[in-house]
Amino acid sequence: MSTTDNVAIKVENVSKDFVLPHEKVTSIKSAFTGMFTRNRTKEAQHALKDISFEIKKGEFFGIVGRNGSGKSTMLKILANIYQPTKGKVHTYGKLVPFIELGVGFNPELTGRENVYLNGAMLGFSHKEVAAMYDDIVAFAELERFMDQKLKNYSSGMQVRLAFSMATRSEADILLVDEVLAVGDADFQRKCFEYFRELKRNKKTVVFVSHDMDAIREFCDKAVLIDKSELICEGSSEKVSREYTKLFAERKEKNTVESSEKWGAGGVEIKSVNFSKKVYNEQDELVEVKVSIQSTRDFPDGLLTGIAINNEMGQSVCGTNSRILGIKSVVLKSGESITQSWTIPNIFNEGKYTIEPAAIDASTSEVCEWWSDAATFRVVNEQKTPYPVAPKIGLQTVKEL
Repeated sequence: MSTTDNVAIKVENVSKDFVLPHEKVTSIKSAFTGMFTRNRTKEAQHALKDISFEIKKGEFFGIVGRNGSGKSTMLKILANIYQPTKGKVHTYGKLVPFIELGVGFNPELTGRENVYLNGAMLGFSHKEVAAMYDDIVAFAELERFMDQKLKNYSSGMQVRLAFSMATRSEADILLVDEVLAVGDADFQRKCFEYFRELKRNKKTVVFVSHDMDAIREFCDKAVLIDKSELICEGSSEKVSREYTKLFAERKEKNTVESSEKWGAGGVEIKSVNFSKKVYNEQDELVEVKVSIQSTRDFPDGLLTGIAINNEMGQSVCGTNSRILGIKSVVLKSGESITQSWTIPNIFNEGKYTIEPAAIDASTSEVCEWWSDAATFRVVNEQKTPYPVAPKIGLQTVKEL
């Protein structure tokens, strides 16, 4: 089997530069003379620097990053809207971009006319568009407006119609840029359900979003781009955590800046200890104690939480005091607490790490998050290929 048989997109050492002109043209004469001096007044903006990654067929792949990081430029290169300055992109299969929705729509035509026009651009015949017309309109929820000119639509209505049309495209690979941010809550739910269907059908999807909940739910893998460079690649959970770290404000002197601990400061997680290092299937609970010391006052209280990850970096389970309905702990500077967490032993055989966190209840700001703080191992003779191994009963009754 060829090495590319399972590959949908391969990005090799891609860089993209944009030229920023600085001269100001104030007359016809300066415009003419500027033709000979322009090279001295241009500046190169490095939007992407040496980016490489690979997307497998059937993978839901996320690209995340802060505004201006270069992630949308990367998506446009994948869509063949931009050409890379250096490097190559290899695409295996028909690709359709869900970006810049509505490009090609004519504001002087009605919604109905635009459906047929856009359908032709997607490669459908008039008969094929007619067969799917009712479903397109129903999905966009625009039944009453299809005979109005598009210029009289709100921006939300236009995007809903464009998105509904895009869902009809027949593609091996879909590129999606923040589509879930359009429309009202009901329409967003439709978008989410559409993406769940794509995931069930093992479609290859490249998804750019600021919504880390959506990244965690849909994406198998992801990359994080910051300041034009790829700084993290891996599971969606791992990349989401690294993305969140970029927004952790560092306001205080005791702000944590190590790779293991991060946050805005105000507390220090002093220790994390399990009741034992190795658990077996007879152990009903995994017990862990977390000691936290405050270095400032928390009059509105402190939220605490834990996450447990397997050897692949996937989050197996987690919770926090707010989810459990436990009142936030009010602390004064210098005070300490020790919390005992008990987790049902549903774990498969393997090695696990725990990540405790402390969060300001009034601002939801992460004060300290300790990545891979401590480890424990589980020995389970009933090992299964699934992330967890709860005790499952089976009873069979033979009917004569």
